Amino acid sequence: MITRNTIGSPVAILRNGPVGSFGVPASAARPPYGTGSLGIEVANNSTTLTPPSEKVDFGNERDFYGNPVLGLTKVGFHVFQTSENVGYGGPTNMPNIRFEIDPNMTAGDNYSTMVWTPPASPVVDRWSPYIDATTTGTWFLTGNETSCTQATPCTFTQLKASFTGGIAPPTILTVAVGKGRDNMWIGAVDGLRINHNIYDFEADGVKTRLQLFG
Repeated sequence: MITRNTIGSPVAILRNGPVGSFGVPASAARPPYGTGSLGIEVANNSTTLTPPSEKVDFGNERDFYGNPVLGLTKVGFHVFQTSENVGYGGPTNMPNIRFEIDPNMTAGDNYSTMVWTPPASPVVDRWSPYIDATTTGTWFLTGNETSCTQATPCTFTQLKASFTGGIAPPTILTVAVGKGRDNMWIGAVDGLRINHNIYDFEADGVKTRLQLFG
């Protein structure tokens, strides 16, 4: 868990399961890789802050540092979405993928968070197929460095094109899966993909699987 990006008392923990609800076929019930996943729980009304909702990021602050943002070609994950989560915040009440980056658009601006907002999961109460962040959902930058803002989000292709004109190519600082600060959400993520690596979340650690094709 990235401590400085945590608000409230959320949960982001490597765990076994979850498996699908009763009546779900075994092929759809199991985590897509191994037997475990990253369990995430955030509440929507549990702090004295404004807004009162929680936030959590689970990620890596070291291994991606300095990598080129424009070198990202494959990004996405599998999610265990529940019908309760849809009831809390609608079909797009989903976790995010977040890249803290140095956008390098101007000399004085060295920080932004690049956020993927996924589409609705195609299934609930079971594991989704792979959800591709390069072809679905939308992206935005938190600091309004380019035209891709939270008010005017972009496709992945538009996001990468929006960095044209900076003083240097943008670079990655950290990578995380996160949730908040909006609606309550209790679910899980597995198979986070960053280019050719798939990160398999297991109860005993994160395992890297190499995906050479596709």
